[in-house]
Amino acid sequence: MPSIRSAIALLGASTVMAAPVIKKRASDAYAQRAIEHYNKMTNGGQYNTEYFSPENVPYHSIETLMVEAPDHGHESVSETYSFWIWLEAVNGKLTGNYDGINTAWSYLEKHMIPDEKNQPGNSKYNPSSPATYAPEDDDITNYPAQLVFQDGLVGEDPIAKELQQAYRTWDIYAMHWIIDGDNWYGYGQQADGKSKPSFINTFQRGASESTWKTVPHPSWEEFKWGGRNGFLDLFTGDNNYAKQWRYTAAPDADARAIQAAYFGYIWAEEDGVDLSDLASKAAKLGDYLRYSHYDKYFKKIGNCVGYDKCSAGRGKNSAHYLISWYFAWGGGLQGDWAWRIGSSHTHTGYQNPLAAWILSTQSAFKPKGSTAVKDWQTSLDRQLELIRWLQATEGCIAGGATNSWQGHYAEPDSDITTFYGMYYDWQPVYHDPPSNNWTGMQGWGMERTCSLYYVSGNEKAGTICRDWAKWVKETVRVSGGQVIHATNLEWSGNPDEWNKNNFNKSGANRSLHGTVSAEGLDLGSIASIIKALLWVSAKDGDEEGIDLAIQVMDAIENYKDDLGYAAEEARADYSKFGDEVYIPSGWTGKNAQGANLKSGVTFIDIRPKYKQDPDWAQVENYLNGGSEPTFTYHRFWGQTEIMVANGLISILGYGDRTPNPNPGPGPSPVPTTCPTAITSQGYKCCRNKCNPVVYQDEAGDWGVENNQWCGCPTASAPKCNSKVTQQGYKCCSTCTATVYVDDAGKWGVENNDWCGIPTNC
Repeated sequence: MPSIRSAIALLGASTVMAAPVIKKRASDAYAQRAIEHYNKMTNGGQYNTEYFSPENVPYHSIETLMVEAPDHGHESVSETYSFWIWLEAVNGKLTGNYDGINTAWSYLEKHMIPDEKNQPGNSKYNPSSPATYAPEDDDITNYPAQLVFQDGLVGEDPIAKELQQAYRTWDIYAMHWIIDGDNWYGYGQQADGKSKPSFINTFQRGASESTWKTVPHPSWEEFKWGGRNGFLDLFTGDNNYAKQWRYTAAPDADARAIQAAYFGYIWAEEDGVDLSDLASKAAKLGDYLRYSHYDKYFKKIGNCVGYDKCSAGRGKNSAHYLISWYFAWGGGLQGDWAWRIGSSHTHTGYQNPLAAWILSTQSAFKPKGSTAVKDWQTSLDRQLELIRWLQATEGCIAGGATNSWQGHYAEPDSDITTFYGMYYDWQPVYHDPPSNNWTGMQGWGMERTCSLYYVSGNEKAGTICRDWAKWVKETVRVSGGQVIHATNLEWSGNPDEWNKNNFNKSGANRSLHGTVSAEGLDLGSIASIIKALLWVSAKDGDEEGIDLAIQVMDAIENYKDDLGYAAEEARADYSKFGDEVYIPSGWTGKNAQGANLKSGVTFIDIRPKYKQDPDWAQVENYLNGGSEPTFTYHRFWGQTEIMVANGLISILGYGDRTPNPNPGPGPSPVPTTCPTAITSQGYKCCRNKCNPVVYQDEAGDWGVENNQWCGCPTASAPKCNSKVTQQGYKCCSTCTATVYVDDAGKWGVENNDWCGIPTNC
């Protein structure tokens, strides 16, 4: 139907509505919810609540017995700090007080970005020889990974000198991904054993290393704990180990901090508050964030097979221009050497095209690096292409792509498709559990894409977001005051080979599917998803999307408690407290909690302080054959997502809608029928009467709903049992609740009068 496709393009261009003017609206119910929530979390910006340590570390969660990506609730991660910036930006817009956003950034710098003393010797870094090659492996028992000292394996670092010239330092301005907020592990900063917070690390051993298989260790390694080489020889094989420091960035968190700072900046500007210093710091963070654009060992991007055969990169041919899973840097404690790596692995849930747009178009956020603006311009398009390449038939977004198959430049199966020569990976980076099954990745990645569409009108982002919004509407529902949504997905098939000239992907990706494998409630995830839905719905004036977002946020009020919002969680996975953590045979050592490390130890064996936790008893009971332990967690990031979603309803101009704290299922439209000549082509029937009919052909009448073609209903009114109308009553206009049943059928009430419920409800 080429004529219809042409018509829809014209229709879409003419019906897209301008974004509402952003105004400060602190008096409505949604703004008040957000402000109240902010005050619970921060005590009005005093930060003396259970969400923060005495040193103003925002904890991953209030609760301490917590294992997911962090393995203790009072650890904190760069993700948490980026959400803190979001929290302060929205509170600033709602109250007019922007002091908190500068406070949050100051602690982000103090706690998460290593200062000069914590990264000595960067001036000894050689950009022509960034690092020594070591393979990754999908099997944790193949660690330690042997370092390969061979010239020509690693390419050149093309941005190090540029950054040094721009900022007059060789130090890296980026957040390390994890810190020990209370020094629970006992390593302290620079191995003093007592200071807090302190830089630590966990993941180091490939895709199969879940949190349950990690060996936590200090970022500052002076062989004070661990074995004779500290912890180094658990991870890499070498002939001579040196005392060293090592940091790893989670680039999506840095990008989120930039995004949140941008909104804080523009909202403050509207209120006459100058946050230009904050914008400059965010721009600097974005300059160094470009290390996420590069292959791990700066090898040439595309069809890179064989660690000793794939070409070492020169200039910027090692840049994929995507936001990768990590980048890392380190050096000797004596300040006599240093190294840097990028990452070959990319995940759609980590992309942030809005940050790329901010860094390449907004003058206050212009990085100083001489090629940074151009790099981020390229990254903006490349990120959108990646997301569109991986948009499944259903509208949800598949995993990612890698330039290094299995982490050691292996050769993938012949059916694996490619994106600029990078290989499709449905579970990039980690496999236990698969990295793209959790639907939080849908909300995280798409919130950034759809906010880009809102602020810039980028139509590529709009195309992605409209298709994704259809998936949200089909997988999220509110019933009886409860929110039910997809919590996990399963993936099948491959995307088509990428063709950037077919961005709209007409007829493409028919074999790539994301299927809902579990439903339930994850408060943080659904709030992220709703934020994304709000942005695209507000831009397009999609009332259905806006109404769904408001219904969800109203229903979340049913989960409010004294600390914020929470739902009880059963943690069957806590059986893994008793699972073995792989330690090679013959390796022995001791950590700062006093635990002996050797082959056969379990997760709890190497974390004995967990047995002092007030919640340990129910986990111990579970390990001894009792029932699953249950927890009511207050995660900082999830709390922030709820606060921000409520705040955005107000900021985007929808706060005057009457909130319903206990929404029921509500009446649904009467199912419509339309010609089979339309539905046989894969199109749906319109939910409402076409007004107007947009197009007519031999198949019948066509309408448009949510910027998609649909068949106009063939019946102009709902039909019910004739015994209803014979008594002088009308058929109900919707599938409303059944109030009474007799021989005439089911009866409902509309406008305070009886009506017959349509027979096809």
